[in-house]
Amino acid sequence: MTEPDAYTSPRFQRYKPAPEAGIRLVCLPHAGGAAPFYLEFARTLHPDVDVLAVQYPGRQELWREPVIESLTELADRVAAELVPWCDRPVALFGHSLGALLGYEVARRLADAGRPAAALFASGRRAPSVRRPEIAHLLNDRDLVRELAALGGTDPRVLEDEEVLRLTLPVVRADYRAVDSYRYEPGPPLDCPVTVLTGRDDPQVRPQEAEAWRGHAGGEFEVVTFSGGHFFLVEHSRAVTELVAARLAALSGADR
Repeated sequence: MTEPDAYTSPRFQRYKPAPEAGIRLVCLPHAGGAAPFYLEFARTLHPDVDVLAVQYPGRQELWREPVIESLTELADRVAAELVPWCDRPVALFGHSLGALLGYEVARRLADAGRPAAALFASGRRAPSVRRPEIAHLLNDRDLVRELAALGGTDPRVLEDEEVLRLTLPVVRADYRAVDSYRYEPGPPLDCPVTVLTGRDDPQVRPQEAEAWRGHAGGEFEVVTFSGGHFFLVEHSRAVTELVAARLAALSGADR
């Protein structure tokens, strides 16, 4: 297989390139997260899957880019820059904010005639299920407590005032993007949808995970793990094995 003609976007980090892989997995981070969160995915799935980790504006390599407080605007940008990479099947994996973003990117790819091969929606209730979210309105101390309670953030980051000074505005913008998101009804995705959830995740009730079924036009499943919002850190091996198995089945079907 050949590489896309135009790999010019810093939006996608490719830690373990696998140009001969039959399928690509595009990974979308959680609120406040960055592309390296999926480094272990890339290492484990290589060389059978070519993993692209999305880097959001305002962090790391893209720190000069203004943060985007509109999830749909970010979906427009990611989908447009992803099209050159759709020379082979592309699946999407998103956690929390990334799950919503993955869903919206999948819709845009379908509109562009490049439907996603699969969507893995982790740690997020269905797009059509709305609950008010006020984390972006919290003062700094309470926002740090919120991040600590959810897990997924290195405690050393939460104890470093200089790092927090740079990080909290990005986190607030991401949370604001989630809170301002409004689902627009449309046709279900024409691809398998796998929902991953933590049994003790306060942000996703069982019925809210099941509600993703209404957004799936094909195969659908909910897989529940022990743990809270960042269950996928505790169960990284099991999550990666599940994703690998589903992608292998898709690749086999494409042959």
